[in-house]
Amino acid sequence: MKTPKISEAVVRRLPIYLRYLTYLKQMQVKTVSSQQMGKVLDVNPAQIRKDLSAFGDFGKKGIGYDVEYLVDKIRQILKLDQEIHVALVGAGHLGHAISNYNAYLRDNLRIVAIFDNDPAKLGKKIAGLTIQPLEELKETVERLQIRLAIITVPAVAAQGVADQLIAAGIEGILNFAPVTIRTDADVRIHHADVTSSLQSLAYYLPEKHSS
Repeated sequence: MKTPKISEAVVRRLPIYLRYLTYLKQMQVKTVSSQQMGKVLDVNPAQIRKDLSAFGDFGKKGIGYDVEYLVDKIRQILKLDQEIHVALVGAGHLGHAISNYNAYLRDNLRIVAIFDNDPAKLGKKIAGLTIQPLEELKETVERLQIRLAIITVPAVAAQGVADQLIAAGIEGILNFAPVTIRTDADVRIHHADVTSSLQSLAYYLPEKHSS
């Protein structure tokens, strides 16, 4: 039986559901309805039900979803029930912030190696990890079984870094550099463009009228 293709929009909503459900679990809430979730998350309840039903029948009519069970199931769907090693390339200010961000230590996503090509940074430590040269990338990826990578280098260097990561065996990349990365390889690349996000957000600001 052919597995139905899940849209990227659905996959991007799952972590949002997981974050809220994890909070409910911490608050010892046992069950939650799609209506309750929709109200808090500003998502249509029908969309929530449709998203979750793409992976199985998790809810009970008149009762809703078992919070703990659904947390476990979404973690399994997102493969967060296994430890996933992450590499970070770019030990600048943003790289430092991400490396020190404790949320990356949750859900079994863990940065285990940091790389940079600046000789002045090599050998120094961030969050207990020694900054390594890019020449050690492939060997480190293989040795530590790293599957994902984060790019926080200048735009001009991003494509070259991505090419090196892909050649080293990285399966997915989160790119913070303000440039679109392209590849023919079967590697998922997500772009986190802060500037574009702010620019699109500015569109929704009310007009300021001069007095």
